[in-house]
Amino acid sequence: MTDMITWDIFIWFGVAAVLLSAAGAVSSMLANDHWSQSSLRYRHRRNVAILCGASALVVLASFIAGLWISLGRPPLRTMGETRLWYSFFALAAGLFTYIRWRYRWILSFSTMLATVFIMINIFRPEIHDQTLMPALQSPWFIPHVTVYMFSYSFLGCAFLLALVGLFTSKNNVMSAADTLVYIGMAFLTFGMLSGALWAKEAWGHYWSWDPKETWALITWLGYMLYIHLRLLGRVSRKSLCLLLIFCFICLQMCWWGVNYLPTAQDSVHIYNR
Repeated sequence: MTDMITWDIFIWFGVAAVLLSAAGAVSSMLANDHWSQSSLRYRHRRNVAILCGASALVVLASFIAGLWISLGRPPLRTMGETRLWYSFFALAAGLFTYIRWRYRWILSFSTMLATVFIMINIFRPEIHDQTLMPALQSPWFIPHVTVYMFSYSFLGCAFLLALVGLFTSKNNVMSAADTLVYIGMAFLTFGMLSGALWAKEAWGHYWSWDPKETWALITWLGYMLYIHLRLLGRVSRKSLCLLLIFCFICLQMCWWGVNYLPTAQDSVHIYNR
């Protein structure tokens, strides 16, 4: 069965995951703020939301696992494959945020975010079945790319909270964003360190100021600046939210934006030629 899982049938998995996640988002939004969180109605809506969100993750995880076996390699090489992982982790981060802080709207936002990347993979598929080039045949390949996608998803949820933070004065919104940034930064840092070790193994040096490496450093410094300013407590909420939004834009530049830069055409990080 898993040998038959290819990108040709991704539409069924993708649509199923979107519908399940959307059902969870609707259920979470129907949980009225005025209901007691111990009430039967509230708990029912919440449980349905969590069950639907978890089911969406199972659907995407099943496709990822089947594709992995079918390709004979981890589906982590092309942009389409990384979008697949980002969709999975975006839903996971949204579900984590909902369970932890009970924001009714977060599942709607994470569903929309994941849906964008799923739809791109459905309507604009890229080269998904390439074999791994020698530089990618490294034990660092899987942990490096996976932790980056994981960190991107948590920082994406922090970005959503920053957007909300521009229009609300609730302190718990910024506290939740802080936690997501801390988690995202921890994995982003590990991703950069593992990338440096991988580069040393593959090309003989830890750092080459490649465009992708440069934007990764800019992104890391931006989030580090946010953490320090937040701890100092001397910067306005709006400024911090704007900084988080700027950092997320830098993250997008690091992830896929650099592919469109003229200087990136000779980058060692362009694998889908």
